[in-house]
Amino acid sequence: MTRAHAMPRFPAENYLNRELGLLAFNRRVLAQAQDDRMPLLERLRFLCIVSSNLDEFFEIRMAGLKEQLRARSAVVTTDGKTATETFRLVAAEAHAIVTEQYRHLNDIILPAMAAQGIVFLRRTQWTEAQREWIRDYFLREMVPVLTPIGLDPSHPFPRVLNKSLNFAVELEGKDAFGRSSNAAIVQAPRVLPRVIRLPEELSGMEYGFVFLSSILHEFVGELFTGMTVLGCYQFRVTRNSDLFVDEEEVTNLRTKLQGELPHRHFGDAVRLEVAENCSASMTEFLLEQFGLGQADLYRVEGPVNLVRLMQIPDSVDLPELKFSAFAPGLPKAVGKGASIFDTIRKGDVLLHHPYQSFAPVIELLNQAAADPQVVAIKMTVYRTGTDSVLMQSLIRAAQNGKEVTVVVELMARFDEEANIGWATKLEEVGAHVVYGVVGYKVHAKALLIVRREEGLLKRYAHLGTGNYHPRTARLYSDFGLMTANEEITHDVAEVFKQLTGLGKARTLKHLWQAPFTLQPNVVAAIQAEAATARAGGKAMIVAKMNSLLEPETINALYEASQAGVSIELIVRGVCALRPGVPGLSENIRVRSIIGRFLEHHRVFYFYDGGKETVYLSSADWMERNFFRRIELAFPILDPKLKKRVITEGLKFYLADNLQSWEMNGQGVYHRRKPTRAKPHSAQGELMLTLGGG
Repeated sequence: MTRAHAMPRFPAENYLNRELGLLAFNRRVLAQAQDDRMPLLERLRFLCIVSSNLDEFFEIRMAGLKEQLRARSAVVTTDGKTATETFRLVAAEAHAIVTEQYRHLNDIILPAMAAQGIVFLRRTQWTEAQREWIRDYFLREMVPVLTPIGLDPSHPFPRVLNKSLNFAVELEGKDAFGRSSNAAIVQAPRVLPRVIRLPEELSGMEYGFVFLSSILHEFVGELFTGMTVLGCYQFRVTRNSDLFVDEEEVTNLRTKLQGELPHRHFGDAVRLEVAENCSASMTEFLLEQFGLGQADLYRVEGPVNLVRLMQIPDSVDLPELKFSAFAPGLPKAVGKGASIFDTIRKGDVLLHHPYQSFAPVIELLNQAAADPQVVAIKMTVYRTGTDSVLMQSLIRAAQNGKEVTVVVELMARFDEEANIGWATKLEEVGAHVVYGVVGYKVHAKALLIVRREEGLLKRYAHLGTGNYHPRTARLYSDFGLMTANEEITHDVAEVFKQLTGLGKARTLKHLWQAPFTLQPNVVAAIQAEAATARAGGKAMIVAKMNSLLEPETINALYEASQAGVSIELIVRGVCALRPGVPGLSENIRVRSIIGRFLEHHRVFYFYDGGKETVYLSSADWMERNFFRRIELAFPILDPKLKKRVITEGLKFYLADNLQSWEMNGQGVYHRRKPTRAKPHSAQGELMLTLGGG
């Protein structure tokens, strides 16, 4: 059900720009690094997260903008901007964020770390003994894997990998063959660590580190014997990494994708990062090689890839400089050693990650793989990681003779290779592996287990807002529901039937499913609240998600606000809706929570005449989720669990005045501050409420 772009019913100025909204989110992440209430090494980690986020922003969003510019696209976005206007604004804001990021690193974070005995030794600071140790390291560990490439007619500019660390070297003189090339490129292999720790007795401090770039700068002359090095400059190029596979023209998606993956590393360049000291002539040369302009150039004072500093907090054993250790709790219903099927049969089980452990989900699949009464297992896989205990359980289940069906989404961005690997391993043990539906990503999170009990087949299901990924379940906030409810499990079975077979979509009793019923049901629920408000009744909507962009849904929210509906939106990332605009959205508030954990669950609450309807979902309110993905939203039917979701997933966040940012009608965020009110942190209170102590 591919759908045309929904045309806004309001003027363009009533919508905010998606790309600028994404950069505004990174501003809020950067603010975490600038918050001196945060532990020091966590502030460094947040700086690294900004760099990681910006990498993906350039690889996908900026790459898309530049493609529109090359095609001279006349497309105007919902907010009324052309690609040229958007690129100009986005490039200016991205430069400003990067400048602020490095200023904070150099002026605040690194000096504060040095005061704690964590020092990055600059070349000018090396003692003779340190220099000798570092030179030995260079000759022993680096030289054997480095390949300097002189640039001359027989050695053209090399293909540079996406986001790899490279050095441009300016030279003078002639080499052994009489060649007088004045430039060379040295690519730093990815096997080399970007930060090297010196022995404590040599560095004179507990944690003394040297950047790989500093080592190469100091000793690069050893790679060009007899020549004079005039300059050595770090650089890094970011490329378009979005894969395009015309699924309608492909007979074997997996084979085609395997062929496309290597090209991701060599897509069109979209950004060039160079060290601050890079000469003007070398900078111009590099820009020319990559087909980039001045707006695409980012000069930085420090390492060109801050993401690699993410290893520092993990390699420094100073707990007082990090978040305190946290152990997730377990629901009382899930006892150790008990049959998890007995537990679920007694009543639905709600899991709230990362405050509660992901272990029950792992245990559910483990028990299903070994239980002789289990006859079939069906599961969707979007992101699960390269080393997944869940995938190993599915393999064991197939080896144990269960009917195992896995819907693997091969087009899960940046996880394609891992998913291809798991698909291959599953097929090798006899599991049925399907790749969803042509033209739609399978983003729903669903697990269905069929078990023979007293001669009859009974279904059990797990539905979630996040991926089946144990590592991210410790970092992302998500809800998961384990249920044996016959109507819900029947709906889940129908969804799997659609994904693996053919035929018309049947009406589901409880689940809302994209691309069929999810968006219409969301809009209808919003409109129902508006109708109630117009009739003088109490009407309220509270929704939590990662992104809000879909125009028809935004229009429905605007009209509900005008009808008098109280609307609270908790949107972690980009939001195209303008809140608090008189005559348009004065009854809508938008806030964003940025904290220790990544806010990831989607919760939709409608007052519904006092029934308080609550749905959890894998989907954001975006066009891609509503119309180009297979998504699920599932209701919480148990009154006690519904109350938990309302309290833990919404009320705690609405009360937050420590990690909450509120957006005004211009799309600008201001951090909420406790005044006379008691300080509230949603994440902190959830850790206390649900954690294992």
